[in-house]
Amino acid sequence: MSYAENILKFYRSLSIKVKLPPGVEVMNPYQDDVAFALSKRFYEKFYNDSNPRTLIFGINPGRFGGGLTGVPFTDPLKLEQIGIPNDLKKKVELSADYIYRMIEAYGGPRKFYQHFYITALSPLGFVKDSKNLNYYDIRELQNAVEPFMLQCIREQLAFGVNRERCYCLGEGKNFDYLSSINAKHAFFGEVIPLAHPRFIMQYKRKHIDTYISDYLAKFNSKH
Repeated sequence: MSYAENILKFYRSLSIKVKLPPGVEVMNPYQDDVAFALSKRFYEKFYNDSNPRTLIFGINPGRFGGGLTGVPFTDPLKLEQIGIPNDLKKKVELSADYIYRMIEAYGGPRKFYQHFYITALSPLGFVKDSKNLNYYDIRELQNAVEPFMLQCIREQLAFGVNRERCYCLGEGKNFDYLSSINAKHAFFGEVIPLAHPRFIMQYKRKHIDTYISDYLAKFNSKH
């Protein structure tokens, strides 16, 4: 199977069947026909081969990026700009804006996605009170979905990924958690932290170029 076929089969099968804390709802874009169709076009365009990739782990999808398009850190506008037209409202999502600036600096989507596969510790998102929720925001949620997240990592390892290292978007709680489960389960030889795109865009916008340079230095030093 191609990388695209493995990814799409994986996403289509995702579900969380454990009891979640009160008020927490799962956001599953892959059960939405529009989002799944868009993600299918994306992965068939950029992953229609069997080459190994290095994983980059986000936290979990948000409502205005991957939650709409089915593609992590990719809002409807970015999807259209990389050649996948869609009828979704073209609202810019901050994290997607940073990621695609970085991808352009790397050499463009075709080159970047040939080497990297962006996923998340939880490939499904969470919402509470109509707002995005990170898996670690509520300890009971993190505990409840840990088996799901571990299983997701194991399934994606089977795609044929680089297990020498992975990258983590977020130098705080997401990195701490991924590092702890990696120490226990030995998924990867090394977990390399990167500043989270939303942190950069909200608090360090004047230094975007510096952060992009840091990303590229960490990527290129390992290739």
